[in-house]
Amino acid sequence: MRFSYLTSAMVVFSVSLAGCRVAPQYARPAVAPPPAYSGVNHAPAVVVPTPRDTKTLGDLKWSEVFHDSTLRALIQEALANNDDVKIAADRVLEQQDLAGIARSQQLPTVSGGGSSTAIVLPDNLARMLNDGRADANRYLHDSGLSLSAAWNLDFWGLYRNQTNAARAELLATEWGRRITVGTVVESVASSYLQLRTLDEELEITRQTVAARKQSLELTRTLEAGGSASLADVRQAEELLHTAEAAVPDLERQIQQQENLISVLLGRDPGSIARPAAAAEWPEPDAVPAGIPSELLERRPDIQRAEAELKAANANVGVARARLFPQFSLSDSGGTLTSQLRTLANGKSLYGTASGNLAQVIFDGGKLRNNVRLSEAEKEERVYVYQKTIKEAYRSVSDALIAAQKDRECTAKEEELVEAAKDATRLARLRYESGATSYLEVLTTDTSLYSARMSLVEAHHDESLSVIRLYSALGGGWRE
Repeated sequence: MRFSYLTSAMVVFSVSLAGCRVAPQYARPAVAPPPAYSGVNHAPAVVVPTPRDTKTLGDLKWSEVFHDSTLRALIQEALANNDDVKIAADRVLEQQDLAGIARSQQLPTVSGGGSSTAIVLPDNLARMLNDGRADANRYLHDSGLSLSAAWNLDFWGLYRNQTNAARAELLATEWGRRITVGTVVESVASSYLQLRTLDEELEITRQTVAARKQSLELTRTLEAGGSASLADVRQAEELLHTAEAAVPDLERQIQQQENLISVLLGRDPGSIARPAAAAEWPEPDAVPAGIPSELLERRPDIQRAEAELKAANANVGVARARLFPQFSLSDSGGTLTSQLRTLANGKSLYGTASGNLAQVIFDGGKLRNNVRLSEAEKEERVYVYQKTIKEAYRSVSDALIAAQKDRECTAKEEELVEAAKDATRLARLRYESGATSYLEVLTTDTSLYSARMSLVEAHHDESLSVIRLYSALGGGWRE
């Protein structure tokens, strides 16, 4: 069985395909990166231009940035069990299948089959069909094998561009998965940082409660001896109750933060085991940020935006190809016989071959408008790509500025705490010696508590700025 017409046509049209491309040639939009991130002059310790062969913060794996063993274990668990990560991975698999479906349209379709039919005729009908013979055969057999092939010739690149678009969408989906991974890493790290900050604030508050209880007992003793007034006792009670009221509120925030982290880990809401020792956070000093142009290759959101632009570019080719005639070839053949033993006999073979051409004559402007639509969508993706890059530069600059200013703020908060501690110590000495009222102790003690809590928040903000800088530089998705 030979399919000479189909084979010859395939060869002829395959040779012609190279000269019939209607898709626009893709070129990455020109984007001029700034010479340096905004804030370089204000944060020389943070922004250090580095040679291309030197790893910057964004080039590091998350395990190289976060050294706290508990945090690393939580991140590892989240990447294995987080629902958003699983959904993103499934979307990649779905897009792989869609790309395979698009690719299949470029290839011929071949199908085959077989049949066998047996009919038993009544005697009178059998004699009628055999000129009244008494020994007429009542059994009829019809058997055959068939094979057919069809190919929609991709003369104008319709299916090829659909495949290119599907592959670009697959790449965009994969970059989207990496965005999700980076987001989960950032979320777990920042949530764990907030949890440890709340732990520290709760510990400070409990220490303050214990100290104020001792102060209240001293004030009551002085009041009983006539060295203090009842007003001093009430003010001491006010200080104590204020600190005590803060304890359950902080415990509420801690439990809610634990629930948040549990969900990020793919668990049911519950507690998070952690050591009593302070967590180890990356230091913001001398963090190499690299040069702005490196973001184009490192940040997954920029890569996704470019992949979506490539898909839109290929879709322009799809829309343009639909304006031209569509060609298809088909061939079929097989055997047909009334005797099974003669199926392989060459005399029972049959075959057909055909070629088709179809051209839309009038569609009310549908195809032309579809071309303009695809071109407008491509132009939109260009703007989205350029905007994504600008937003990336802004996020890095914001994170660099925050890292510098938060460090300066922490230094001032540390000085404030030391001053508040000394002021509180002196106020207590003056009160115990009768040189001042308890109001001074109340004021200085309140200021010390606020200063200590502000210092904890300053340390939180300083560490958070490094986490955000790492994410802004395109880090977090490398495992």
